[in-house]
Amino acid sequence: MMLVALALIVCAYMAWNIGANDVANAMGTSVGSRALTLKQAVIIAAIFEFCGAFFAGDAVTDTVRKGILTVDFLDPMVDELFSFDIALGFIAAMMAAATWLTIATRFGLPVSTTHSIIGGIIGIGLVLEIKHNTSLINWDKVQTVVMSWVASPLLGGTIAFFSYWIIKKSILESEKPEDRSMWLAPILAFPTFFVLGIALQFKALKGFFSRAESNGWIEDKGAWLPYNPKDSGIPGSWNPLAETAWLPLNSIILATAIGAAASLALYFVLRRIDIKEEVRGFRGVERIFVWLQIITAAYVAFAHGANDRSNAIGPMAAVWQVLSSEGGQLLEEADVPLWLVLLGSAGIAIGVMTWGWRVMDTIGKKITDITPTRGFAAEFGAATTILIFSMPFLAVPVSTTHTLVGAVVGVGLAGGAKAVDFRVFGKIAASWVASVPAAAFGSVVLFVAATQGTDTAANALNMIVILPIAFIAIGYAIWKSSGEIHVEDALSDAGGSEEKDTTPFEVFHQHAQAVEKTVNHMLDAVNKACDGKDPSDDIQATIDSELDADNIKSGLRDLVNKDMRFGIQVRSEDFLHMLTRQDRIADYAQNVAEKLAFRPLFDNKQAKKNLKKMAEAVAATVEKYEDTVEALRDYTISGETKAARNSILELIREVNLMEHEADLVEAMAAGYVFSNGDDEPLAAMHMYRVLQRLDDVSNACEKAANAFLAHLDK
Repeated sequence: MMLVALALIVCAYMAWNIGANDVANAMGTSVGSRALTLKQAVIIAAIFEFCGAFFAGDAVTDTVRKGILTVDFLDPMVDELFSFDIALGFIAAMMAAATWLTIATRFGLPVSTTHSIIGGIIGIGLVLEIKHNTSLINWDKVQTVVMSWVASPLLGGTIAFFSYWIIKKSILESEKPEDRSMWLAPILAFPTFFVLGIALQFKALKGFFSRAESNGWIEDKGAWLPYNPKDSGIPGSWNPLAETAWLPLNSIILATAIGAAASLALYFVLRRIDIKEEVRGFRGVERIFVWLQIITAAYVAFAHGANDRSNAIGPMAAVWQVLSSEGGQLLEEADVPLWLVLLGSAGIAIGVMTWGWRVMDTIGKKITDITPTRGFAAEFGAATTILIFSMPFLAVPVSTTHTLVGAVVGVGLAGGAKAVDFRVFGKIAASWVASVPAAAFGSVVLFVAATQGTDTAANALNMIVILPIAFIAIGYAIWKSSGEIHVEDALSDAGGSEEKDTTPFEVFHQHAQAVEKTVNHMLDAVNKACDGKDPSDDIQATIDSELDADNIKSGLRDLVNKDMRFGIQVRSEDFLHMLTRQDRIADYAQNVAEKLAFRPLFDNKQAKKNLKKMAEAVAATVEKYEDTVEALRDYTISGETKAARNSILELIREVNLMEHEADLVEAMAAGYVFSNGDDEPLAAMHMYRVLQRLDDVSNACEKAANAFLAHLDK
């Protein structure tokens, strides 16, 4: 019983790791695009993963998972000793795979739980082949798994690339993207929900449909047969109306109905909302794709739970079958007890709520910049690819992780190669390659250490001693990282206040507002000084506002290093250059205010009138510049549409024109001072220097606005 209890703990630990690493993939793009907060993402992922795992999974599982081991269950070799070795081997495989997943999750690397458990089983197979002098490993199956490392992310990336390319060309680059999306988005929703409808039947709900009565909704437990020789009598012929045809007619009708209903629902929803109203920072086109992205992400989470819970409870079902039965005999299939389903489902949900944020951060922020349109394209590409690979003529156990990462890279490449951080992708790819050998090595070490001979009791005792030691080592490693685990964010009340996920350009706009406030205080100081009033309070207010702007600038510089959307949306060097240019506006404004405190201005009514006119022209230029920064913020959170880009270019042109008008005012004011200041040369020179500094403020606006061009021309 002690061994069974430890095996259940290992199973729960494996399920926890699946939640922490694999499940996070489904919601990573939604978090990265800010369609969902971290809190919302983990709650939705936990719910859909649990529902998929608990309600839609198969009630019976193959005892030899994924077809990696080929066991002839009629062979006398499959005796009690062999069955017990398989049970201990599967415990070692689960432990090794789970440990590898913990290491990968700790570093935020999205790896495949499927391939990790396959690696563990391969390691056990190698040892058992030697120990029992037989052949167990299906190397052809292993070869297809290795091929999927390349094929699934490549196909996922290709589908995602063209999905986003269609959205970009048909909507984002149109002259009126909001109007275009109002009628085109419902059309795009049809193929999306058609694919999801098919996928739900043949992937996520295949266990449910295959158990349906009346000969089953889907024959052969969800298999898609490209031909039906039984009905036609001709080998290799194709009968599309047969019950076991490639695409059964009933499934096509249901998927079509789902797609049509979703399209119609989206059409009526769009007619009732103000697409230009800002919600969570999104405007226009992105508002629509927020919901489409969330729906596709929820599907991926549900399908993952339905299919990949077996990575944890499949091996455990075989262990339970051997250790709990009187004969201790391994059979070809094992019933999955309800309590074991609940254990695996709960473990997955808890995993995503505790450590899932690490992988979400990598998927959503560190590979490429994700917006709702890009996130939707990535999720759609991943869902379609997983569905294709589940067809029986392929029947390859592809990784959700590999496919989704490939899809994220694909949408990134749609914006150009420089939009993808290939350094991060290189580390992820290296972890993929390492998954199988790392898990295989770990399972071999654990199994060999536990099984020293043919005495099953001694071997069981060895495993009972080894597993707690392994858990203590892993627990210590997790404890050392406990200060970085955002458990309180994930498990906080869903009804509480939303987390503030501020984008880089939103903070940049906040800095621009602080700069404009500084200039307005400077304007008040100039006006009071020209009117003969005491400007001391306004001078101090200018200095205080400039300090506030500096504090925002400092925080934004820190954000550049932490938020990987920098360097992808815009190069870090370019962004810091834009920030420096913008900050100089406030610096020069403070300098103008400080100069007013040095000595009285040139006491000439017309000269003071000209100075006030210059200050107002400068303030107007700064106001127009702040409008440009606001438009730049909206551009980055609205899909970077062509119309938004043109709006920014027009505002930049207006800033340049207003700066030129300020130059003309400055030239007129300076000319008057020099022509009429002979009687008070020091005061006249002082006023001229104030005019020069005001001109520096408007020049800084022009240079700051022109610095945006590098981002717009990417």
